[in-house]
Formats: sequence, C-alpha cells, structure tokens
Amino acid sequence: MVKTVGYFIFALFYNISRLFPVDESRVLCIMTHDDGEDGNVSLVVRELKKRNMGYSFSCITKSETEAVKSFKDMGKLMAFFFVRPYQMARAGIILMDNVFLPMAYIRLRSNVKVVQLWHGTGTIKRFGQDANTGRLKALEKRANRSITHLIVNSEQTARIYAQAFGIDASRIYPMGLPKTDDILNRIRRLEINKKNMEKDAVYGRYRIPGDKKLILYAPTFRDENLGSDITIRQVKELAELLPRDYILGLRLHPFVAGMAKKLEMDNICDLSGEKSLSELIMASDILITDYSSIIFEYCLTQKPMIFFAYDLDEFEKHGRGFYRDYTAYVPGPVARTAKEVADIINRGEYSNELIRAFNAINFPVLDGEATMRIIDLIIS
Repeated sequence: MVKTVGYFIFALFYNISRLFPVDESRVLCIMTHDDGEDGNVSLVVRELKKRNMGYSFSCITKSETEAVKSFKDMGKLMAFFFVRPYQMARAGIILMDNVFLPMAYIRLRSNVKVVQLWHGTGTIKRFGQDANTGRLKALEKRANRSITHLIVNSEQTARIYAQAFGIDASRIYPMGLPKTDDILNRIRRLEINKKNMEKDAVYGRYRIPGDKKLILYAPTFRDENLGSDITIRQVKELAELLPRDYILGLRLHPFVAGMAKKLEMDNICDLSGEKSLSELIMASDILITDYSSIIFEYCLTQKPMIFFAYDLDEFEKHGRGFYRDYTAYVPGPVARTAKEVADIINRGEYSNELIRAFNAINFPVLDGEATMRIIDLIIS
C-alpha cells in the first residue's frame, strides 16, 4: 500500500510537470539496479559526454531509491517525489537499467525515447512477465509499455526479452551492450600492457597475497530466504575444501554477506561491497556461480566457470525455473555439492570449447562498438 501511494505521488507531480515542454537535450538516467561506473547506463552517458553534444543529465540512482524506501534521508525523499518527476517530464531521452514501477501510472509523451539497457547481459532463469504473478506482473507490463528501444546482444535474447518484458519484438534492438564493450576493452588493455590493473587493485585493497588465486563466488540473488543460512553453510564447506593456494572472494546479497562476515576464515574475502563487477571479473581466476547472469560477461574472458547448483531441483520446480535445459546450456561443469566443486578445481576439469560455443551463440558481434551503435540509434 505504501509503495502504491508513492507511485501515485510520483505520477501526480509528473503530470503537473507536463505543463512544461519536452527538451530533447535533457537525459534522465534511471540507474536503480547498477549506478556504478561500469553499468550500461553510465557507460552510455560517459560516451555521450565525450561527444560534447550539449546534453544535460539527471539521475535516479539505486542509493536514492534505497533512501526513499527507508525514509532515512529527507533530502533524497523530497528530490525523488518532487524533482525527479519534473526531470522525467522534461527529458527527451530516458535511459534505464531496470523496471521503474512509477511509470505504470504515467503516460509519457510520444516524442520521448525510452531506452531500456537492462542490467543483465543475458539470462538463464525466467524473469519479468515469465516469473512474476499478480499485481507486480501487471504493474511491470504497464511500466514497460513506455519502452521505445530495448537493447540486447542477440536475436536469441531478443525473443526471450520480448516475452519477459511483454513488448513487441519491433522495439527490441540486438546490437550489443555497453558492458560487453567495457569487458572487451579491459581484456585488450591487459593483452597490450601485459599487466592486470584490476587484479593489482583488488589484491591491494583486500591484502590478498600475490601467490594466491582468486575464486569469485557470485550466486544469484534468490527471491526468498535471502538471509537463509543455507548459502553460508555452502560457503563454509567450500572454503574448508579448497586447495591452499586459493582465496574465495564472495559477491553476495547484502543480507547474506552480513552473515558471511561471521565466518572469519583466512581464505575467505568479502567482495560484496565492490561496485565494479567488471573489475572483479578481471581480477579473478575462476568464477563459481549458479543461475546468475554474470556468466554472460565472464565468458568473454574465457576463464574457467563452475556452476554450483546445490538447489537445482528446488529452483527448477518451485523457483523461477529456466528458459533452457540448465545443465546442457551452461558453459562449464555443474556441481551439486561443495566437494564436487573442490574436486573440479583440483582436477582442472574445465572446457574452453564450451565457453567458445556459448560466446558464439550469445554474442554474434563482438567488436567493442556496441555503445557507439546505441548512441547513433538514440540520436538519429
């Protein structure tokens, strides 16, 4: 009920602000999932600023919406309900990385471009219209009706996203995402300079010994039981079984990360507070995940991935479920227990061929020019 009142207040002040004309040089950035420098929206904004075309920018950030939910920062609360609706009403371009539910109560003007740069580069698990139910599903569909451009990596992803967002395929553009460009640029810099700047930075910040290999453990954010101790038990067991020359770097949901701090094990490093996922991808030697979309960025590095799906049956039957057969689709070995994960690492049972095949399917064009194509589309 409280959220609904908030949506109505935002929409009310938006409608009042419609008295002012749209300014095509105004850009509103909705970064409620990823407001870091290597998020899709931030990367597009950076390139637009480079071109010096006279655009002005305003933002709705993840930290701002979190402050609104908690009622802790009156300044951010006032800005969200009174300033941001005005900025939305005046904006000629809206860039977003998430569904923004107040838009379910708003009718944007026909000359406004709404570019959805979804935070996930791809997806394994069902989401949006394919996973939600009831009122949330209806609100998301109404909010998504304003999208004029949904940017994806491939035709295959376009088909899934048309269904998940509930929009017509004619509004989906398979031209690649800025995150992909960012990872490719980091890989090229490493190849040229023969120096892994991201690894040096992360190892320095967390005092990780240089002779240790870093495993990035980044499980998906589960819809329920985020504070459950199941993940913590798996982390503890995995850390106990790992070879001595490995450090387990945790990228967990904040609720779970808070519990993980209590483990106090020498070979565990909590990386959950890091804003740059791209930096962690470059700094690590192996990825352990389950159903997270991080694999669509990590696969570009062609480094090993292990899929630790300890609750696969439960997730498939009672969770969101998947778009494809999970074990056949993921580009790496699937483990059900921490011991199986440790055994895979000890034996080095990885497959570069699986990763290359995965890349070929999901990234038909990998030229590092996706951001340029998106900007040309926006300003055309």
